[in-house]
Amino acid sequence: MEEFYINNDGIRLHARLDRAAEKGPLCILIHGFTGHMEEDHIITAQKAMNEAGISVLRAEMYGHGKSGGEFKDHTLYKWVTNALAVVSYAKGLDHVTDLYMCGHSQGGLLTMLIGGMCADDLKAILPLSPAWMIPDNAREGIVLGNRFDPEHIPEKLVSDSWELSGDYIRTAQTIHVEDSISRFKGKVLIVHGNEDPTVPYSYAEKAAGLYSDAVLIPIHGADHCFVGHLDELADSIKEFFGSGMNNI
Repeated sequence: MEEFYINNDGIRLHARLDRAAEKGPLCILIHGFTGHMEEDHIITAQKAMNEAGISVLRAEMYGHGKSGGEFKDHTLYKWVTNALAVVSYAKGLDHVTDLYMCGHSQGGLLTMLIGGMCADDLKAILPLSPAWMIPDNAREGIVLGNRFDPEHIPEKLVSDSWELSGDYIRTAQTIHVEDSISRFKGKVLIVHGNEDPTVPYSYAEKAAGLYSDAVLIPIHGADHCFVGHLDELADSIKEFFGSGMNNI
């Protein structure tokens, strides 16, 4: 495992690279809202990919983990520019053949957005419990259960465990994920718990129907982070890279 930082316009993005081979495919792996690279479900995904022969580059986005920036100041725009910097870094690695991207929750939303932006660079994407309702909810006046007037955005939004700048809402309202979905023609694996209380499973079904080549794996009884169902998450990922590898 190699640990380092990737620079994105002065913001240091904490990253770790777990190599599965001297040369071969690599997957960028991104956490979710309030998350970091050492969460159980992120580690499970990383190990599953390594076991399938895929090197993994975990990266922490603006305001999360050990990366630069304050959590309250992060926005989806900042995450997008962060992720583009990570993609550029990965493309420059001599040992990388094919490139993939995987993300959980808000990281899954990010994966869907980057999939559309970097469709020529990514062979497949793996959104896990993708929170792609965030932009729609922001336009409706809600962020993770916290309500506000979408026509008069507050300067900050405060919950019991986090605080966000109004800029998070302002930027989220401008994003239309369907545009990114339509641009990505590669293979897509969506894994989602059918008892997820944070992101309704119906969003996974909708995404699977919109992508041109998607597989949806429901984890029955699983919540947003697959607690108690991590083995099923790992098996889904290994199966995707294993039996379908020659066709990806």
